[in-house]
Amino acid sequence: MTTIKHIAKQAGVSVTTVSRALNGYSDVNAKTRKKIEDVAKELNYSPNSLARSLVKNQSETIGLLVSGFTKESVKDGFTVEVMSGINNFVAETKYDLVLFNTDSSKQRKKTYTQLCKERRVDGVILQGIKTDDPYLEEVMESDIPCVFIDIPVSSDHVGYVSTDNKEGARVAVNHLIELGHRKIAMVNGHEQAFVSKERLEGYKLALQQNNIQFIAEYVKNGSFIEEEAYKQTLALLKEQPDITSIFCASDLMAIGSIEAAKELNYKIPEDLSIIGYDDIPLSSYISPALTTVSQNKYDLGYNAARMLTNMLKHHQPPERCILETELKIRQSTSIRL
Repeated sequence: MTTIKHIAKQAGVSVTTVSRALNGYSDVNAKTRKKIEDVAKELNYSPNSLARSLVKNQSETIGLLVSGFTKESVKDGFTVEVMSGINNFVAETKYDLVLFNTDSSKQRKKTYTQLCKERRVDGVILQGIKTDDPYLEEVMESDIPCVFIDIPVSSDHVGYVSTDNKEGARVAVNHLIELGHRKIAMVNGHEQAFVSKERLEGYKLALQQNNIQFIAEYVKNGSFIEEEAYKQTLALLKEQPDITSIFCASDLMAIGSIEAAKELNYKIPEDLSIIGYDDIPLSSYISPALTTVSQNKYDLGYNAARMLTNMLKHHQPPERCILETELKIRQSTSIRL
């Protein structure tokens, strides 16, 4: 195996000069650097990444830590689109990307710092953490640079990127109100999700702005799972038959709600309007096509990767980035007759 000693001997320079040239230090003149690079190429030299990381105290590796990545996650496509944005940005940098999965029980067996040290990552992009997960507090106390996705908390070493969930929900519910609906229910995610809290706030705000009373019994939690949303919608429509529309905090739950409504012989949207959130690929292919709040999942990932590499490479302070959403009106909502 070719080493920098072989390059130094053939180039007629010191080992230190070779090391500094290959590692991009500016104190090596251009002519010498070119000679060293040519010799390294001629000898088919490949740097020892582990040795370099030990010398520089940097692994040049970014960790993507996803909590609760399941078959349901693959079906809705949200996490996969976020990963695509992360991967595409990182591919244009010197960093490698490593994926590791976790959940609440795993977090109690191994600390966040232990996991990061074992995987030798310089920084972490973190998605799916719940409000009561052990890692949330550990991330905030750690000095490892981190960017959260859809978790709007920050510190001097933690930034986040998210969409305006409150406004997106407000616009969705306001659309139903503009169509003449007043009995508007909500199938939310779960209480441990930051986005659930924000989307519930947006739902309540839209009602308040239009002088419509908030009714707690109109809100059910579907845990961001299609089957659970189906069950909760069945119960909701049986308990509250006066409901004319439902705002769901995810498209996957909206699909479950549509199936439940059809089972109870509701026509969508003539008898019941349903609106989702996310604009996953399935939303435009189901029947009827789903009206939904679109958020750019790719951009969530791309911006998270950009922010973290800026923190690592350029020592920039963490950012707090909020992306806009867009209401996509399709066939699952209509005027209340």
